[in-house]
Amino acid sequence: MKTNRTYAGIPEKFSKLETSKIVLIPVPYDGTSTWQKGADKGPEAFLHASENMELYDIETASEVYKRGIYLTAPILENKSPETVVETVHATVKKYINKNKFVTLFGGEHSISIGTVRAFNECFHNLTVLHIDAHADLRPSYEGSNCNHACAMYEASQNTNLVQVAIRSMDASENSVMNRDKVFFAHEMATNDYWADEVLELLTGPVLISFDLDAFDPSILSSTGTPEPGGLFWYETLAFLKRVFKEKDVVGFDIVELCPNEHEKSSDFLAAKLYYKMLSYKFELNEDDNYLEEETPTSPFTKLTKFKPDHDEY
Repeated sequence: MKTNRTYAGIPEKFSKLETSKIVLIPVPYDGTSTWQKGADKGPEAFLHASENMELYDIETASEVYKRGIYLTAPILENKSPETVVETVHATVKKYINKNKFVTLFGGEHSISIGTVRAFNECFHNLTVLHIDAHADLRPSYEGSNCNHACAMYEASQNTNLVQVAIRSMDASENSVMNRDKVFFAHEMATNDYWADEVLELLTGPVLISFDLDAFDPSILSSTGTPEPGGLFWYETLAFLKRVFKEKDVVGFDIVELCPNEHEKSSDFLAAKLYYKMLSYKFELNEDDNYLEEETPTSPFTKLTKFKPDHDEY
């Protein structure tokens, strides 16, 4: 991964930690995936695609990068899965405590264990909106509870977990899954009101964990475990727009881009998804002003969620 770069090649004045509202943490890790390897190359492919993306968002008539996006050094921990999770946890919590809107790009889905843990320690009554083809609810897999197949188990025990677009799981996960808060893809296909029903379940501050295999492979094939029957672009954007507009989203991660040197559209879709999510977070509120026009303030529209006595890093 290149050094001394900014997100999407934005001007340096929009990339400084002190003034940026947004932090982007790349996590090029792929230690526990069980089929196609290569998610560790996802962050670099995403950043390269972002550098070739036009930064004016037509839908919101905005340039969200002007809020300031600080790109951290990548988390290059290649030891045990448990060590990676702890490193992600500490890094995310450090930037939450700096009052930043924290985002991550993986890497495989096991990194989300550390993400969820950090946000849950810093925000009261956290909801995790998990958008994925796979349930990821196994308590342990292949000798570790920090495996990608366990990505949402801790969230299921400690947060309000709502799962969307699920279409693959192991029978053992039935004992953990709360089916009242799971939206299976085959049921969504015949339910015109699934988005309304999801939104009703999103309480308190919301952390989004978006596994790119939630998309149908016909629009995003470069992922480690593609599953047929997934989401499409505009239905996904319509849903996310409502989530960001109606709920208090406090951060998100995007995982499981497994780039293919012969197919770049998946990389670009991931780059556009990230930028769209930022645009929805910051540009749907007309009271927000650009970084160059104001003294930077909290990225959160409602800063009422911090739990007392959280650790400082």
